[in-house]
Amino acid sequence: MSDPAVNAKPSTHEHIVIIGAGAAGLTAGIYTARANLSPLIIAGLQPGGQMTITTDVENYPGFAEVIQGPWLMTEMQTQAENVGVRVMYDIVTGLDSTSRPFRLTLDSGQDITADAVILATGAQARWLGLDSEMQFNGRGVSACATCDGFFYKGRDVAVIGGGNTAVEEALYLANICNSVTLVHRRDSLRAEQIMQDRLFKKDNISVEWNRQVAEVLGDDTGVTGLRLAATDGADDKSISVHGMFVAIGHDPATAAFAGAVALDEEGYIKAAPGTTRTSVSGIFAAGDCVDKIYRQAVTAAGMGCMAALDAERWLGEQNS
Repeated sequence: MSDPAVNAKPSTHEHIVIIGAGAAGLTAGIYTARANLSPLIIAGLQPGGQMTITTDVENYPGFAEVIQGPWLMTEMQTQAENVGVRVMYDIVTGLDSTSRPFRLTLDSGQDITADAVILATGAQARWLGLDSEMQFNGRGVSACATCDGFFYKGRDVAVIGGGNTAVEEALYLANICNSVTLVHRRDSLRAEQIMQDRLFKKDNISVEWNRQVAEVLGDDTGVTGLRLAATDGADDKSISVHGMFVAIGHDPATAAFAGAVALDEEGYIKAAPGTTRTSVSGIFAAGDCVDKIYRQAVTAAGMGCMAALDAERWLGEQNS
């Protein structure tokens, strides 16, 4: 039987480690590299973040024409590498924040210590789990009305959910689309009453109560409708829509940091207001793992810049 100590990969030390290679992590990498901090990015499960599953991108500044999400993230990573960022394709499974330097455990078995850490692991939209939903993802199925709503201008769409996010998405889409159908599995909404009042005042929003999506219908052109099952024993029904927006929440990718930094009740990393500082001095957070409100590539990139500047300033204070 082999000795685990012999097979263990040696621990390496880094000045700063950025966990996550989406818009937040790559922007943090660009700024820290330009500050001569020699950053290491650990890419995680989904290098490029949620933008890699986004097709047409029309709201990221600097591009006159529609661009593709995966292309944008490839360009961003190339830019980061060109200024000196190193990218490691591994997954952080644990973070020990109880002593310095901080210690990161990787899925490959390697340990890395770091003087400072930026957490930029993002969040994942919750999906319904239907095969047909995945089949039409990006071709009529979306989890972000702000990102993709414009492509359905003047058309009929559906929003799935009953909480604040679903009502917000429906209200946003009502200003763009011909009609919005809110599909909710119960007979009342969970959203705040003031938001419900706004929803019910909209002439082009209707609600399908006690319904859930059984199948996304479509053809080569994309989504054409939804088959809705009843939760109260009624018969199935079909509705015609060109787009479906799933708004049943997000899950931040923060499980590896539970106990290392303070998380809120939904698992998002807590940061001091107006900063990216977490509950642990020397650990910073940026992007969708801390931001549950905006969840845009451009705001994630902005937070990545903030985290880099916060980390640079903090490291300078340690050495002064």
